[in-house]
Amino acid sequence: MNTETSKTTCMVSPAEISQIGEDVGVYKATKKQILSFFSAIPAGAFIALAFVFYTTTQTGNVGASWGLTKLVGGIVFSLGVIMVVVCGSELFTSSTMTTVARVSGRISSFQMLRNWIVVYFGNFVGALFIVFLIWFAGQTMAANGQWGLTILTTAQHKIHHTWFEAFCLGILCNVMVCIAIWMTYAGKTLTDKAFIMILPIALFVASGFEHSVANMFMIPMGIMTAHFSAPEFWQAINIDPQQFADLDLYHFVVKNLIPVTLGNIVGGGCCIGLALWSINRPH
Repeated sequence: MNTETSKTTCMVSPAEISQIGEDVGVYKATKKQILSFFSAIPAGAFIALAFVFYTTTQTGNVGASWGLTKLVGGIVFSLGVIMVVVCGSELFTSSTMTTVARVSGRISSFQMLRNWIVVYFGNFVGALFIVFLIWFAGQTMAANGQWGLTILTTAQHKIHHTWFEAFCLGILCNVMVCIAIWMTYAGKTLTDKAFIMILPIALFVASGFEHSVANMFMIPMGIMTAHFSAPEFWQAINIDPQQFADLDLYHFVVKNLIPVTLGNIVGGGCCIGLALWSINRPH
């Protein structure tokens, strides 16, 4: 077997990847959107569960290296995106790449935006489902309340970026998420697709970039913990609840979710989807 044939059988070419990306965008935007909505619910849940895993790795790490702790958290979080891809669920951040199908003229702006909205709210439902499950499971009391404290400090950090910082962190995040998804189009096996996503996802999580769907879990989980925890929780962590009084709906939506979502659209839809498609598509 010659080298060129070997390369062809092992990996899809960049030009073929661009065509796959375009075809995927057409499929997402033109299928029945009620199916997209129900497909988006497990995706939101998968990402939320990945953040549960992340939170566990960040709890009780006093004395550990900050960078290595974040690396571990990023690697375990990649499980969420792997589950989304393998199970065929729809995630808003990767759905932003339907811009490719729009620019090619194969879908309309209405179809593209409709898909974004449907998937976004489906993801939100899935993420909130996990929030309530974790809450009623009493998970915030794990490690004598330190698990819940990790949720609180992480969520509070997210609502105190400036608007422009949150927007830029959203761009950076979805550059990495969408490059991970884009690279899966090159793979031909489950192992290829799962393995290639780990480091890009770990990069965005470990670096503290902002993912709108992940925040649909983390910040509402922080709000629940801040406002509805029993006195025993606050006694266990020895902290005044007023310290987290700013975890509320206003800070969640205005200071984080809106700018991060817009940044995710730019990062995925323009910086990766349109850029790589324009460069690599057959001319």
